[in-house]
Amino acid sequence: MLTLSAILALPLAANAAVGDPDISKVNGSITVEDGGRQGELNTVNGSIRIGSNARVGEATTVNGSVHVADMVQTGDLGTVNGSVRVGRNVTVNGSIETVNGSIFVDRGGKVRKDVSTVNGGIGLVDTDVAGGIETVSGDTTVGIGSHVRGGIHYAKPGKIWFSTKQRDPRVVIGPDARVDGPLVFERKVELLVHSSAVIGPVTGATAVRFNTPTPPAR
Repeated sequence: MLTLSAILALPLAANAAVGDPDISKVNGSITVEDGGRQGELNTVNGSIRIGSNARVGEATTVNGSVHVADMVQTGDLGTVNGSVRVGRNVTVNGSIETVNGSIFVDRGGKVRKDVSTVNGGIGLVDTDVAGGIETVSGDTTVGIGSHVRGGIHYAKPGKIWFSTKQRDPRVVIGPDARVDGPLVFERKVELLVHSSAVIGPVTGATAVRFNTPTPPAR
C-alpha cells in the first residue's frame, strides 16, 4: 500500500511523452485543461483534476483527491488521504492506489496494473483491470461487465480496526462480470455473486448467488 515516501517517488508513466512538462507542488491543487499534455503531476496538499482527452504521466497527491475526466490517458493514480474518481473510457497505464479514500472507475476503463486501498470502497463499471484488487476494510463492487484478471485479496485488518467494531465489508460481483484468479479473504466479508458472473476459487468466504439487476439490500 501507499506510503508518503512511495507516492512521491513513483516513476514517470510510459505514456507521457518525453519533454512534456512536470508539475510539482507542496501546497496547492493541480489542474490540467481539456486536451492538455503534461508529464508527472505531484502535490502534497491539494487535489488533482485532469480534463477530458488529456494525456499525462502519473498523478499523485498526499492530502487531496484525484479526479480524471473522460477519454484520458494517464500513468499511476494515487493519494493517501482522498478519493480517486475516473471517468469514462480512461486508460490508466499503471495502478490506482489510495490509503484513506474510495476508488471509482466508470465505463470503458482500462487499468494496466492493480487497484488497491486500505480504508475505502472500490467501484468498477464495465472496467478491465489487468492486475488484481487489494484492500482491507472497504466494500468492493466489480460492476456490470467488468473484468478483474488478478483476483481479489482482502488482507486481515489490524487490532485498531477490530476495536472500532465496524461492519463487515460487502463484496459484489455484478452481472456479466468476471474475476479471474483466486478470491482470498483473510477477514469476514459478505460475498454476493450474480448468476451471470464468473469467478475463480474462493478462500475464506461463501459466495451467495443473486439474479436481480442489483444485489439484495442488507
